[in-house]
Amino acid sequence: MKLRPTLDFLLNDWLKTTDLTQRARFSDHSRDTFDAVLDTCERIAREKFAPFNRLVDVQEPHFDGEKVILPQATHDAAKAYAESGMLSASQDFEMGGMQLPYSVEAAANSFFACASVSIGSGMLTTGNANLLMVHGTALQKEVFAKNEFNGRFSGTMCLSEPQAGSSLSDITTRAVPDGADFESEPLGARYRLKGNKMWISSGEHELSENIIHLVLAKIPDANGALVPGTRGISLFIVPKKLVGTDGELTGVRNDVALAGLNHKLGWRGTTNTLLNFGEGKYPVDAQSGGPYGNGAGAVGYLVGKPGDGLRCMFHMMNEARIGVGIAATMLGLAGYYASLDYAKNRPQGRPLQAPTLRADASSLPPEGANSALGRSGGGVAGAGGKDASQPQVRIIEHSDVRRMLLAQKSYGEGALALALYCARLVDEQHTADAAAADEARLLLEVLTPIAKSWPSEWCLEANSLAIQVHGGYGYTRDFSVEQYWRDNRLNMIHEGTHGIQAMDLLGRKVLMENGRGMQLLAARMQATMARAAPNALLAPYADALGKALAKVGAATQAAWSTGAPTEALANAVPYMQAFGHTVLAWIWLEVSLATLESDPSQAQSASQGRLGAARFFFHYELPKIGAWLNVVASRDMTCATLSEDAF
Repeated sequence: MKLRPTLDFLLNDWLKTTDLTQRARFSDHSRDTFDAVLDTCERIAREKFAPFNRLVDVQEPHFDGEKVILPQATHDAAKAYAESGMLSASQDFEMGGMQLPYSVEAAANSFFACASVSIGSGMLTTGNANLLMVHGTALQKEVFAKNEFNGRFSGTMCLSEPQAGSSLSDITTRAVPDGADFESEPLGARYRLKGNKMWISSGEHELSENIIHLVLAKIPDANGALVPGTRGISLFIVPKKLVGTDGELTGVRNDVALAGLNHKLGWRGTTNTLLNFGEGKYPVDAQSGGPYGNGAGAVGYLVGKPGDGLRCMFHMMNEARIGVGIAATMLGLAGYYASLDYAKNRPQGRPLQAPTLRADASSLPPEGANSALGRSGGGVAGAGGKDASQPQVRIIEHSDVRRMLLAQKSYGEGALALALYCARLVDEQHTADAAAADEARLLLEVLTPIAKSWPSEWCLEANSLAIQVHGGYGYTRDFSVEQYWRDNRLNMIHEGTHGIQAMDLLGRKVLMENGRGMQLLAARMQATMARAAPNALLAPYADALGKALAKVGAATQAAWSTGAPTEALANAVPYMQAFGHTVLAWIWLEVSLATLESDPSQAQSASQGRLGAARFFFHYELPKIGAWLNVVASRDMTCATLSEDAF
C-alpha cells in the first residue's frame, strides 16, 4: 500500500516511536517488532479486506427472521483480524495482549480502515473491553473483557434512543433490581432492563460467539420515577447470550431483540441496528427456569456505581472519537490514492499555448472588463490556445488537477499525523512520569474534538475532490471514489455530531482548568515556531502560524467576553474549523521540520511531497481562518436570532 512509507516516516522520523521501548512497559519491543506488526496488518488488510470492499457495499446485511446474514468475506476478515491479536494489541501480556504502544496500534489499524472501513475491524469491541478494564470488577474483566480481547465475544455501545438521539439526558431505558438478592450476583449487581436503543453498530450478527452490549439506562427512584438529566444514568453489561462465571455460554438467550436494520448511505457492510431490550421476545426466566431472579426484561450487570454511567462511558466514547477520526482520515487517503492513480493515467486535453502580447499595451482591457482570455481582440492574442495536433497530456499535468490532489494530500496526510500525535499522547498519559502524563491528559482533552471533527469534515472534502478528479466517471459505481465519499459522510455524525464537538471544544475544553490545556497547546506550537524560525524555508510558515494562534486566542476571549453561553456558542462550528486549521498548520510545520532533519537536501520525492503539501496548506488553507473567526469574535447572532417563520 502507498500508506506504509507515510506511516514509517510519521512513526519513526517524526514521533520517534522506538524511543518508547526504553520504558518498562514496552521494553520487550523494538523497531523490528513494531515493523512486524505493521507488516502483518498490511498483509491481512490487502488479502482479506481490500478485495471485498465493493462486495460488502453491494451485499448489505439482511435479517432472515432468525439471524443477520453477512457475506462470507466479512466472516473471514473478522476471523483474520481476531487471529492477528490486534483486539488486545495494547493490553498486558497477562490478558493475552502484546503491550504495544497505542501509537503503533493506531498505525496498524489504519491499514484496515484504508482497505475497507465498511467491513470494519475491532474498534467498538476493543473500546468496550478497554472500558471494562478501567471501570469493571475483576470478574467482569475476566469473563467479558478477556473474551472480547481474544475474539470470542464482540462488543457494542448502546447510548442513543429513537426519541432522544444525542440528548442522553432524555433517555428512558429503565433498569430495575432483579430480585431481593440482586447485589449478590458475582458478575455484578443484576438488573432487568427495558427500553430501545438506536444506531447500534454491530448490534446483531453471527461473527462471534456472543455480543456484549454496554447499555446506558436509568435506575428509577423509590417512587418509580426516572431521575431527570444525566445524573441518573448508569451503565450495564447486557450480553446477547448469558454466560457463567467461567465465561462459558449458559444456553440462555438474553431478552435483547433486533427490531430492525438501518439502511445507510455508506458503511453498508457493517450492521446498524435498532435493539429492543426486555420486550419479551426472549423471556429469560421462561428459558432458564428462574435462576436469574424473578423479573421481566433483559439481564444486565452494573458497571461502576449507580449514576456513574456517563462518566464511565466517556472512556469508550473518547477512544471511539479518535477511532472515527482515523476512519475518516483513511477514507480520505484511499480516495486520494485512487484519484492520484487515475490522474497519472488518464489522458485528456493539451497544454496551453503561451499568450502573444501585442506591442500596444494600451489595448489591454480595463479593470472590470471581460477577460482577454480566449478573445481575438485586445492586448492578448491566442491566450489559452491549444495545439490540437499535439498528443494529449495526462490530467495530472493540469494545474487545477494538481490543486485538487494537493488539497487531498494535505488533508489526508495532515489528519493522519494529527491522529498519530494524539495516539502518542495516549502513550505518554499511560507511561510517562506524572507531570508529563498529566500534560498529555489535558492536551488530549483539547485535541480530541479536533481529532474527530477535522478529518470527518476535511477528508470528506478530499473524497469530494477525488470524485471531481475522476470527472463523470467518479460519479459512477465503476470507480471506488463514490463509495469512499458515501462511507465518509457518516463520520461528521458518528460518535457525536459536528455541532456537539464544536460546543464541547469552545464551551468546555478550552476553558477547563482555567484554560491550562489551551495554554499547553499554545506553548507547544510556540516551541515549534521557535525551531522553525531560523530556517529560511519554514520561517514564513512559523510567522503565519503565530498570527493564526493569536487570532484564535483573541477570538476565544471575545466569544466569552460577555459571559453569555448563547452568544459565545452561536458560532461554535466556525470556531472549531478555525481552531482545527490552526492545529493542522502546526502539525504540518512539525512534519516539515522532521522532513528537513531526515532529508536536508530534499533529494527524496517523498520529502518534496510533504513540503509541497505543507506549502499548500499554509498558502491555500490557513488564510481561511480569518472569515471563520470574524463571526466568532463579533459574536454574530445571525443564525441564532433569525425568526423561525423567516426560514
